[in-house]
Order: sequence, then structure tokens, then C-alpha cells
Amino acid sequence: MLSTLIEKELKNIILGPKFVATFGVCSLLIILSVFIGIKDYKTAVKAYEAGTQLAEQEMQEKNSWMMMSTRAYRKPEPKQIFVSGINNDIGRFSRIRTALPVKLTNSNYSDDPIFAVFRFIDLSFIFQIVLSLFVVLFTYDAISGERERGTLRLTFANSVPRAKYIFAKFAGSWLGLIIPILIPILIGLLLVVLYKIPLTVSHWATIISFLVISLLYFTFFIVLGIFISALTKRSVVSFLVLLVIWVFAVLIIPRVGVMAAGKIAPVPSTAEIEAQIDGFSKDRWEKYYSYLEEVWLKREREMEGLTTEEREAFRDDHLWDWMEENDKKRKAVQTDINEFSRKLHEDLRNRKAVQQRLAYTLSRFSPASSYQLAVMNLAETDIHLKSRYQSDMENYHKSFVEYTEKKQAESGDNVGGIRITFNSDTGMKMDIGGRDKGKLDTSDRPRFQPTDRSFAEILQPALVDFGLLLIYSFLALVGAFVGFLRYDVR
Repeated sequence: MLSTLIEKELKNIILGPKFVATFGVCSLLIILSVFIGIKDYKTAVKAYEAGTQLAEQEMQEKNSWMMMSTRAYRKPEPKQIFVSGINNDIGRFSRIRTALPVKLTNSNYSDDPIFAVFRFIDLSFIFQIVLSLFVVLFTYDAISGERERGTLRLTFANSVPRAKYIFAKFAGSWLGLIIPILIPILIGLLLVVLYKIPLTVSHWATIISFLVISLLYFTFFIVLGIFISALTKRSVVSFLVLLVIWVFAVLIIPRVGVMAAGKIAPVPSTAEIEAQIDGFSKDRWEKYYSYLEEVWLKREREMEGLTTEEREAFRDDHLWDWMEENDKKRKAVQTDINEFSRKLHEDLRNRKAVQQRLAYTLSRFSPASSYQLAVMNLAETDIHLKSRYQSDMENYHKSFVEYTEKKQAESGDNVGGIRITFNSDTGMKMDIGGRDKGKLDTSDRPRFQPTDRSFAEILQPALVDFGLLLIYSFLALVGAFVGFLRYDVR
């Protein structure tokens, strides 16, 4: 009896007039999204390799350790093929320089704003938007449609347990909708293999986890469709109710959650933070230049009464000591600015973290939001992608600065950065630059390497959303069973 009911449901779905067209469109979108994702990933890899080679070449052409700088690039992630997340929204590299804080710049969307208007269509978008709506179209009349056609009454003219019937509805719908979708997904994975995308065991494990969560999200809408259909007696009513639920769950609740979190736990804008840093920096440098002027006036007074030759000899004897003292003061100023900037950005990150947690909590009332957060975490293109790279780049910035300062001290460039002269006619003059020593040997400099995360570290934040999707699916399934037990089949 159960197998007969499942077979009947399968035939209703697969042999229906809307299945071929809908399945064809969805299959085309899935394969096309993976293909475009592969092309975008390969383009990103070429840009990454070109950028790192250019940075390497620029380092080889440096001729002074003073004001040494380089660039640290964000490495493309193969899993962005399936879930782009915020990958295209954040910067691709940051300049690494003593006087500059770490800041990711030049995102794909800033370089090509047209893509920011229409965004990229990836596999997660197709599951979240297209396939969930596709399920609504096939399940809205699972019960109410049979009642309208009179087949429900004929079925229960036999001794069919209602629990068995509703389970057959679910199993038949699941098999009829899930299995066909697996075909284009497998073709997409085959494309990834054929294009030789470098995927590790950890990558494959997260891709499989992504597919499992996607199918669970798909399952939720199957159960939801049966549940709503079991609460209504007319298929047009169940369709409208499902459509309203879909709009709220997929489009409204996630955005309302983020907007509410922004009002409840506001954070200062990046422009406000930059203005504070600029103000502090300007104040510290003004004090530094005032200090230099006072010091050089004092030194000029010490040379009063000396002949021109004696003054020049005195300057030659003490010049490098003065320069070393001035440079030590300059470095102290820059350290203060960097520390002030670090504290402000750390406070900003902490306040953003509070806001993000609140936004996640509110938006997770929507299964669509839970699904999106889960797959972005698995693909490592989640909201924390920027902070992870900034943290790694700040550590690299520290080691790079320590390396260049050590080289400055060894080569004598540490006192060659600022040369100041002062006389009563021209006033104070400042020349910035190091002593040219020809091309430098930078082969032993530290290289930027992002921190690799294990599969367990990647999976852990997604478990919360995976559990929520299970709960949502279970509640909808229980609701379908309870609702149909009281359903009037006449």
C-alpha cells in the first residue's frame, strides 16, 4: 500500500505538464551557475598571481629600507564557485607599510560596479530563491488539490491510514523533486573536476556538507507545502498562503532582522573612524614638527658665537646623532598613531560583532536566512571573511615592519629617513628619504600566508543553522501530520 501511494505521487509530479519545463530551467541554471563560478574563480586566480608577481618585482627593485612597503593579496577560495557570499564585496589586497594601517581595498564590485547592481548568481542563490519557489509550485496542491479533484475521497474509500498517506505524500514528493535535481548538481561537480579546480579533501567535505544542508532546506519547503495544503480546502488558497510565507521567509525577515539590529545596536561608520584617526594623526604630527623646530632652534643657539667652519664641523660631528634622535621620536609618533588606529578598529570590530550576533539571531527566524548563513560559513565567504584576513594581515604587517626596522638598523638606513636644516634666512627645511644602496636583497623577508582552517573549524559555526533547519523541517512535518489527521477528505 505504501509503495503504491509513493509511486502514485511520483507519477503525479514527473508526468505532470509543468515538470519538464521547470526541471529544464532549473537544471540549466544550476549548470550555468557552476560554469560561471569556475570562470570567475580562474579569473580571480590569474589576478591574484599577477598581483603577487608585481609585488615581488617591486620589492626586488627597492633601493632603500626607509618607507619600505609591499602588498598582501587575498587568495581566491575554490568554494566561492558555489557560494560567492561577500567574496566580491570586500577588497582584494592591502598595502603593508609602517605608516599605514591594514585596509583591504579594490573589491571586484568597486572595480566593476555593474556586477554590484545585478550580483552574481551562484548555486546557493538558486537553492535559496529559485528552487524553493519551484517546490512551492509543486506542493501547494498536494492535499487540497486532490480533494478538489475528488481523488482524495476515492483513496480513503479504502482502509488507508492517514499517517501512512501523509508519509507517502512526503516521500513521493521528496523523491520526485530531489532526485532529478541531483542530476545537474552532479554535472556541475563533474565540471569542477574537468576544469581541474584545486580541491583538497577538506574542500570536498565542505562541498558535501553544503549539498546536505541545501537538500535539507529543499526538504523544508516540501514539508511546508504539504503542511499548508493540509490546512486548506482550496488549492488557490494554499498557493497564496505559501507564496506569502515564501516572500516573508526568503525576502523580508532576513532584511528586517539586519535593519532592526542596526537600530538596536548601532556602530560608528568607517568614515567616522577614519575621521578620528585623521584628527589624532594630524595632532600628533603637528606636535612632532613643533618639537623638531624647538630642538633645532636650541641646537642653533648652542652654535652661536662659532665661526662658519666651526659650525659646519659641529654639525658634521653631531648630525647623525641628531638624526637618530629625531627618527626615534618620529617612530614613537607613528607607533602612537598605529596603536590609536588599532584600538579604534578593535572597538569597531567588537561593536560590529555584537550587532552581527543580534542580526543573526533575529534573521534566523527565517529558514532562508539560516540556510544562507550556513552555506556561507561552509564556503568561508561569510561575514567574517574580512576580519579573518585583516587579522592575518595585521600579524603580517607587524612581522614585516619588524623585518624592515631590523634591516634599517643593520644597514644604517634607520637614521637616513629625515634630514633637517635650519638657518635664519630660509628657516627649517626637511628632506625625507633614505640613502640609496642599490637594489636590496629582500629574499629573506616574511611572506603573507593566510591561516588555514580545518574542516571541523569550518563546520562548527554552520551546525547551529543546520540544527535550526532540522527543527523547522520537523515542526512542519509534525504540523502536516496533525493537520491532516483532522482534515475533511470529502
